[in-house]
Amino acid sequence: MPRNKDIKKVLVIGSGPIVIGQAAEFDYAGTQGCRALKEEGVEVVLINSNPATIMTDGDIADRVYIEPLTVKILEELIIKEKPDSILPTLGGQAGLNLGMELEESGFLASHNVKLIGTTSQTIKKAEDRLEFKNTMEKAGQPVAPSLVVENIEDGVKFAREIGYPVVLRPAYTLGGSGGGIAHNEEEIREILSNGLRLSRVGQVLVERSIAGWKEIEYEVMRDSAGNVITVCNMENLDPVGVHTGDSIVVAPSQTLSDKEYQMLRTAALKIIDELQITGGCNVQFALHPSSFEYCVIEVNPRVSRSSARDIPSQRLRQRSHWDIRLMRSKMP
Repeated sequence: MPRNKDIKKVLVIGSGPIVIGQAAEFDYAGTQGCRALKEEGVEVVLINSNPATIMTDGDIADRVYIEPLTVKILEELIIKEKPDSILPTLGGQAGLNLGMELEESGFLASHNVKLIGTTSQTIKKAEDRLEFKNTMEKAGQPVAPSLVVENIEDGVKFAREIGYPVVLRPAYTLGGSGGGIAHNEEEIREILSNGLRLSRVGQVLVERSIAGWKEIEYEVMRDSAGNVITVCNMENLDPVGVHTGDSIVVAPSQTLSDKEYQMLRTAALKIIDELQITGGCNVQFALHPSSFEYCVIEVNPRVSRSSARDIPSQRLRQRSHWDIRLMRSKMP
């Protein structure tokens, strides 16, 4: 698919500070994305609060701003630079959240700026825990028994019903921040309190623990015409229970049978279609180590750490070009 020639100037949001021990995957992905945009003749404006990155080098973008990653700063930058589009999917959860806040406030629409690389509807379906659960059930994909809560008491009550341990997943947080595994009521109260505070929308998903299952990821891309490809699949060295950002991830997977590989690949393609994603996404599965039982953990409608860490350099560069070619997304 040829790129949308209406896109002439793009504001790329970086991911900000890098967590020590998790390398610089978002920096690498963002750098390749900026280069691919420039090669397509698109003017690139980059904002990132972290100066210790390759992507903030002067030759990576046409203009580089090292500023705090806040809604206020982004609004000021959009007014100054007047981009026609904003690309948040190369900046991790930080970039995605900022793009969503700008979209929801109506600021982008009022300044004729399009959200590209994804859509606000897709972000909400993937990031809002209740929306995500409902979407997976509609797609016929299994998820662990769970409940979205907005207060501590509801979470405690549900945990008593399904039994401990339980996994707590706040909505719209980066790197699993505010989440964890609770083994008793004291722990769930502590984790829920922190998770509800950190969640942008005050939501935490309480679900049955599947710690110890294999954690498998698929990188999938889809264009606005519905064409879908699987870029690669990956396997976390550590089982579910260790956040993927803190684990070693191997691509391709090493312990899956062909039946398991094809089963999860088919599921990933169904999921990206149901979410109507226009761009790239990372689908995370939990697979029982001794049966074919699986469930969907989450979907990142953006580049994830695993995306950038494990796709070989040339393929990641190709992926960046795919992102550009997929920019004929249907905008909300």
